[in-house]
Amino acid sequence: MNNIDDSHNQSLIRLSQVQLNLLELCPPQFQRLYLEQLGSPVSPEIQDNLLWGNQFHQLMQQYFLDLPLDSILDVNQDLKKIVEALLKAVNEQHNLNLDSWKEAEHSRSLEKGNYLLTAIYDLLIINENQAEILDWKTYLQPQNKKKLENNWQTKLYLYLLAETSDYLPEQISMTYWFVKIPHEPQFLKFEYNQNLHNKTTLELESLLSNLDNYLLDYNQNNIDFPHRENCESNCPYYQSFFSEKSDIDEVEENSDLFSMIDEIEEISI
Repeated sequence: MNNIDDSHNQSLIRLSQVQLNLLELCPPQFQRLYLEQLGSPVSPEIQDNLLWGNQFHQLMQQYFLDLPLDSILDVNQDLKKIVEALLKAVNEQHNLNLDSWKEAEHSRSLEKGNYLLTAIYDLLIINENQAEILDWKTYLQPQNKKKLENNWQTKLYLYLLAETSDYLPEQISMTYWFVKIPHEPQFLKFEYNQNLHNKTTLELESLLSNLDNYLLDYNQNNIDFPHRENCESNCPYYQSFFSEKSDIDEVEENSDLFSMIDEIEEISI
């Protein structure tokens, strides 16, 4: 991992996969949320999902720290069933009993231009010739695997590990585990390679270059972040900028970002 002193670190803009997804989807909404701190109301349902997701992630972290879970799981049989089912499935797929290094809530960061790219891996498994990123998702497995492959969480997490370790891209993979009662755990695995790494590098440099220009215009000339060319047909936030009254529920329903609700705790800039 790159060593960045604290004073220099503080001068960089921190970007996680959440910000990159939103910046690519809707620059004006990025401006609204992260520069102007204007958030939309969060529904009780989303709050409940976030609370459950946080609890689940904490339990998995405790497990991989070898801390006891019985006192928590014994009072919540539904949660106990899904945790036990997941651990059984993960162990079968990744052979956790092997002599490998494992760390839950493992953080990685990389300085790139004016930005500090950050990621928190739910679980990182390191072997001599292989590195595996595991991520827990508390919703159903998506039907469109390509969509998840193109999400900045997948791209950034794999990219950061390749850039901050001695592993070749071909030695790195990322597996999403989907947990949703009453369904059995499911997973999607993404293998990495040099071609994908080069592609992500170009996409990231383009996105950050755009952000440099947006911030320059915003700070020096008071010019708002621009909409995408296809914004009207592809952005779930479009109507909220061009109508006096927007339907927040419709925005949430159509936004990919809200399907990744368990990643909200990683937002920082």
